[in-house]
Amino acid sequence: MRKKIAAANWKMNLTVQEGEKLLDEILKDKIVLNDNQQAIFAVPFPYLQIAQEKISGMKNYFVAAQDCSDKKSGAYTGEVSVDMIASLQVTHVIIGHSERRANFNESSQMLADKLNLILAKGLTPIFCCGESLDIRESGKQNDFVATQISESLFHLEPALMEKVVIAYEPIWAIGTGKTATTAEAQDMHVHLRNTLAGHFGDKIAADISILYGGSVKGNNAVELFSQPDVDGGLVGGASLNAQEFCTIIKSLP
Repeated sequence: MRKKIAAANWKMNLTVQEGEKLLDEILKDKIVLNDNQQAIFAVPFPYLQIAQEKISGMKNYFVAAQDCSDKKSGAYTGEVSVDMIASLQVTHVIIGHSERRANFNESSQMLADKLNLILAKGLTPIFCCGESLDIRESGKQNDFVATQISESLFHLEPALMEKVVIAYEPIWAIGTGKTATTAEAQDMHVHLRNTLAGHFGDKIAADISILYGGSVKGNNAVELFSQPDVDGGLVGGASLNAQEFCTIIKSLP
């Protein structure tokens, strides 16, 4: 049974004091998660250890880094390696977010390299994919995301692919208040699952969690998560509000 996941992506927001307060407010709700449910907090690098300490001992609660270097170590000032992340007992890493692709020119090969390092260390990658508004309006979104998947993931052995979480994020719905309709989200998630099935087989495709990321909020989470191929959300703005994110966690099926 694939995992149902509520993942918070704080991006470059909150001071350490504000971050601690937010985590405390969320965790004091003591939401009990079933074995097939997970809550993940992708916090800025300086807060990883604090977040990991706060969720320590809580069942099915995890911390994620928002990115990692595509190099194992060396003279790369300002970069953060997978080994550094793992040494904090952090278990997940987001890669390929549209903001990283657009603002830092991250290529499919770079993401494949990051993926290899993450998996080799035994961590779980959350691999993001998604199209811009112009690609959506041209009707080429299916081919576009299939290419993102194939170029960065298809080199993996099936046993490693099983460890990957995918997040579909329509770029036109990130931080805009726009949200793909439940039908649009479901259709793309089916397409992603079919793309994976064509290369890795039906079983692996059926077992991989595919999250939706694009203006997920407390008032639309239940409807989005009710779709058979939507396995939760990668949540941006709404994850910075304790009440909103608690509602989203509680919306997991």
